[in-house]
Amino acid sequence: MVVKPQALQPGARIAVVAPASSAKAERITQGIASLQARGFVPVIGTNAAGKEPPYFSGTIEQRLDDLHAAFANPEIDAVFCTRGGYGSNYLLEDLDLDVIAASPKPFFGYSDLTALQSWILDQTGLVAFHGPMVAADFYRDKGVHEASFSAAIRGEQIFAGPREGLRILKPGHAEGVMYGGCLSILTSSLGTRFAPQTEGKLLFLEDVAAKPYQIDRMLRQMLLAGKFDGVSGVIFGEMLDCVSPNTSPELLDQVILRVFDWFDGPIAIGLRSGHVSGANVTLPLGVEAELILENEPLLEYTEAAVEV
Repeated sequence: MVVKPQALQPGARIAVVAPASSAKAERITQGIASLQARGFVPVIGTNAAGKEPPYFSGTIEQRLDDLHAAFANPEIDAVFCTRGGYGSNYLLEDLDLDVIAASPKPFFGYSDLTALQSWILDQTGLVAFHGPMVAADFYRDKGVHEASFSAAIRGEQIFAGPREGLRILKPGHAEGVMYGGCLSILTSSLGTRFAPQTEGKLLFLEDVAAKPYQIDRMLRQMLLAGKFDGVSGVIFGEMLDCVSPNTSPELLDQVILRVFDWFDGPIAIGLRSGHVSGANVTLPLGVEAELILENEPLLEYTEAAVEV
């Protein structure tokens, strides 16, 4: 059952947490200023700007405490991550799902945060927001795709098409619950109890700086694990820097089509959500959407991501 958090109003209090890697202090500062300029009130987690060797923002306990406190605090309206990096998987075993389920809130992140977002969505039904992070996107000028971000937090309809990078690899039409995130993170959870529940979904997959043969290997692993069974359609992200030197720029497209040569549903690529070169598109995960790849490609959400 889907659990939708409340829509965000002007003046909403945003907890800023760092469940994975540490972020540069100046980027956190700039990102917080960007949230304030949008009318939000950032509330900085105790360890949001921390550093713990070799690359974390804090110990496992510190990062869990910040995340749990953000959800448990009734004065907090949403939870935004500073950045991804690495380390969210350390939190999975001791993540208190009861605390999160008791106080559902918009939880924004991508990249390494896919580990937490997919587990929370699978176990509690809470809609995840694959979208901009404080020290990765909000700190950048034009780092946030304003239309989708605003629509997502207000409960309005979200659209994405060619202007958001979407293009057709295999035409067709599909409907389903949006699901997915960072491909390498989803793949790394296979064989564990935290593996993603992709079956029957409209699947979004994205990554960064992985060579086409590495994408091939991860997709094959997902395929052999049965994670494409019943999937209605597949949408790939921008796949930033997923190229090999001295090879055709179409190589990745060819790899994807070969791995999915058995697949009957539509396949798109290029949607700028997650690791992107421009404005980061917000994609709610856990709610219904429709993928139309005929003439001009379109991803259209058919239900709101929040309660208004």
